Amino acid sequence: MAKARKNGLYAGISEELSALMRTGWADTERHDLTPDEQAPYAALRRAALSARFPGERLVIPSGNLKARSNDDTYPFRPYSGYVHMTGDQARDGALVLEPRADGGHDAYCYQLPRDGRDTDEFWSGYHAELWMGRRRSLAESERVLGLPCRDVRTAARDLAASTVPTRVVRGVDPVLEAAVSTDEERDDELEEVLSGLRLVKDAWEIGEMRKAVDSTVRGFTDAIAELSRAVATSERWIEGTFFRRARLEGNSVGYGSICAAGEHATIMHWTTNDGPVRPGELLLFDAGVETNSLYTADVTRTLPISGTFTPVQRRVYDAVYEAQEAGMAAVKPGAAYRDFHEAAQRHLAARLVEWGFIEGPAERAYELGLQRRFTMAGTGHMLGLDVHDCAHARNEEYVDGVLEPGMVLTVEPGLYFQPDDLTVPEEWRGIGVRIEDDLLVTEDGHENLSAGLPRSADEVEAWMARHAG
Repeated sequence: MAKARKNGLYAGISEELSALMRTGWADTERHDLTPDEQAPYAALRRAALSARFPGERLVIPSGNLKARSNDDTYPFRPYSGYVHMTGDQARDGALVLEPRADGGHDAYCYQLPRDGRDTDEFWSGYHAELWMGRRRSLAESERVLGLPCRDVRTAARDLAASTVPTRVVRGVDPVLEAAVSTDEERDDELEEVLSGLRLVKDAWEIGEMRKAVDSTVRGFTDAIAELSRAVATSERWIEGTFFRRARLEGNSVGYGSICAAGEHATIMHWTTNDGPVRPGELLLFDAGVETNSLYTADVTRTLPISGTFTPVQRRVYDAVYEAQEAGMAAVKPGAAYRDFHEAAQRHLAARLVEWGFIEGPAERAYELGLQRRFTMAGTGHMLGLDVHDCAHARNEEYVDGVLEPGMVLTVEPGLYFQPDDLTVPEEWRGIGVRIEDDLLVTEDGHENLSAGLPRSADEVEAWMARHAG
């Protein structure tokens, strides 16, 4: 029986209503489903994971609903490692890789089955199907995922009954985590491997990244076409305009959109987006569409709200553009991951020394990290299922590793002159510029997936002349 709602209007369910609700429902089982196009790729990913942990059981939960307030929940977003290994996005699920005696693993997926029509749960529970929407049956999930599926309501008991050496991804599903005996160091290693296996994207994933970036380009164009509405209202108009494109063509935005006008552009993660949009100032617009498969783009453009840069704005913009050019030139297979960061940061350090904002020579300034007062962050990150993808991968595979074909990363240098920074001339204060593109490492270099948006100052001004409304 579903838990009664406090302060609900109905005291209970009469036997007559219960009987009425349990009858007269059509059989809606779907027999026309075929394997998802991602299924064969997910199977290869599971094989790679299996090879890393012979003889051990692996438990990778999808996660649970999280309360926003009372019985209202946040939109569910599954754990990315689960999505990568299954292609599934269901809540309250778990992938289990069970070791075989002869080597390898048998994979199966725990799922929350459909609510039966023989109890009141399907229509009266907080998370009932008639409230939240139809789920797939276990048989339907098996056809779509290409995996045997089991009822997740027995998962904790099943896992606790086995003494097989087990690793679980922690912090995702507390019930399943409590059901197994593991240790934190070994569990962390599982998460490292899951994260590392996403560093090189397969062909299907690269296709999804292209979709995400292409939708993002259209979203940027949408927002600029309505720039006058933002001037009349606030940064929220830009945020809402981009969000509409993200929901029309994908699942949502891949992260909180940064629609930072004026001095808000100097704040790295300004997502409040409630400030004025004033001609003569800059708009730092950082946003990405997340596809229905949960792969996200991450693109930034800094735009003159009036359509043309002032001399000081252009000077800062050109320095960031040149730094990005230097960073992008360093993105190629076999290069150290750090190369593009160092190339961009060295350029910015040299400009800051030239302008007299930090003490030179430029090489010394870079070695001491003095440019970081104005550059704030690194120059990029891996991109994929998460906006900061592969974040738990081993350092030697990621930040201390080398680039390989199939990796997707951002190159995003920036300069940020805080409005209260007395070390720079007054006309520089409150200027923030970032330019960010999504690059695919190829066999002979890289491809700029977001090249559909202009980058140089002249291109930006011409683009805005064509599209800004």
